[in-house]
Amino acid sequence: MVNTVTLNNQNLYQLHESIVIPQYQRDKLKQGIVHIGVGGFHRAHQAVYTHQLLQQGSSNQWGICGVGLRPADKEMQKTLEQQDYLYTLLEMGGSSQSTAKVIGSICNFLFAPENPEAVIEKLASPDTRIVSLTITEGGYNIDDHNGEFNRTHPDIIHDLQHPDSPVTVFGFIAEALDRRKQRQLPPFTLMSCDNVPQNGDVTRRALLSYAIMRDPELGDWITSQVSFPNSMVDRITPMTQPEHKRLVTQQYGIEDNWPVVCEPYMQWVLEDNFCNGRPTWEEVGVQLTDDVAPYEKMKIRLLNASHSAMAYLGYLCGFRYTHEVMNNSNLVQFIRDFMDIDVTPSLDKVPGIDLSLYKDTLIERFSNRQIGDQLTRLCMDGSSKIPKFLLPTVDYLIQNQLSLQRVSLIIASWALFLHRAASQEQECPIQDPLANELKSAVLNQDNLIYSLLGIKSVFGSELLQSKPFLKACEQSLAQLNKLTLLNNEEVEQTLNSLSQLRA
Repeated sequence: MVNTVTLNNQNLYQLHESIVIPQYQRDKLKQGIVHIGVGGFHRAHQAVYTHQLLQQGSSNQWGICGVGLRPADKEMQKTLEQQDYLYTLLEMGGSSQSTAKVIGSICNFLFAPENPEAVIEKLASPDTRIVSLTITEGGYNIDDHNGEFNRTHPDIIHDLQHPDSPVTVFGFIAEALDRRKQRQLPPFTLMSCDNVPQNGDVTRRALLSYAIMRDPELGDWITSQVSFPNSMVDRITPMTQPEHKRLVTQQYGIEDNWPVVCEPYMQWVLEDNFCNGRPTWEEVGVQLTDDVAPYEKMKIRLLNASHSAMAYLGYLCGFRYTHEVMNNSNLVQFIRDFMDIDVTPSLDKVPGIDLSLYKDTLIERFSNRQIGDQLTRLCMDGSSKIPKFLLPTVDYLIQNQLSLQRVSLIIASWALFLHRAASQEQECPIQDPLANELKSAVLNQDNLIYSLLGIKSVFGSELLQSKPFLKACEQSLAQLNKLTLLNNEEVEQTLNSLSQLRA
């Protein structure tokens, strides 16, 4: 048992010498980046790249100030504040080995519900040159099918009526940009780090839609002045569990109330489009490019869609972690066939990427038992993920009259997962922005597929008109209903049939 040290600035140099700690003067950092939505992924990705750059001592302009807009963000704000905004990054490889680092790039955290004015002024500060976002796929208030901003959302109406006390990300950003405009300050770059296709373009569309409703002149200024770089981000980051905290304490002697757990793999492909300067992230492995789209399409359709596939199928089969799914040869074959046969033909050429090797790497990453990635995490927010991650492949297959067996099975598995959650036949509840609408659609199993596909905000209006897809989904649902979880032989027979879907 090692001696334990409470994580804060004062105790940093009491940590074991094997633990890498910040080598820069954190109190000298300017907070040039404001990040909205500080969760596990941000702390395992953008904050780590920035920390690595600060470790080189090349600039002190790019410290990060976190911002939380939701009531649930209060706990993160409180925890980080108690630790002087330091936290432990625990990298878990496929073997039993792990490494711990203390990350210091976050220097502050503002909780908007308690002091919205402080957040607005932070965003309006001339020191703030980049505002970055991880607000989840559903946070952009954009319809996935028609690309329109939801102008009638009650929070949007509130912000238009009360611009000085906003509650939405767009209300805060628009008010801050308006103050910068009035003060003749340069704008900041608005940089999305969410798993959203063309995330910079989506961010631009959402903000401009709101800003024009508020003040057309502000919309014109944003159009001409603000940059919205697209990016592709990748690092598997499961939710921190009590056992992770115990591991950090027992193995590394660090008392950290909210460490971050992640895999060793990390990737960031970023469009070099910044209006007010940027860190030299390319020095620490970020790939800068003029066109993120091929990388983004590759990652979202291969990794994220496969995550959704293994989440619902795996959960129905009784598995609870991704590595358990990947221990089943039939499910591994199904996932690989989905990537090879269904997704790969729909992709563009990706400069510098060997797709076969990339898919091999994905299978290896999914199989990492040390990271303990929970299927319940991957099952969340299906209504936001399915349209972005899976439906483009479904559309491609329908247009080219190709086999729909695998994609229909993924949709059917989501439908059955939702039905069992809505009827309380399983422990995992529906955690989704459209939870109430989904529950209403899936309660009646006799009409399950038709009702689910009829939710236009998820599937649009055309997919329900595809008779081959509707028929394939109905057949897949019938097949999945054999999964009783009480008869292992039946489950295995069903899994074996999944692996035979090679057409």
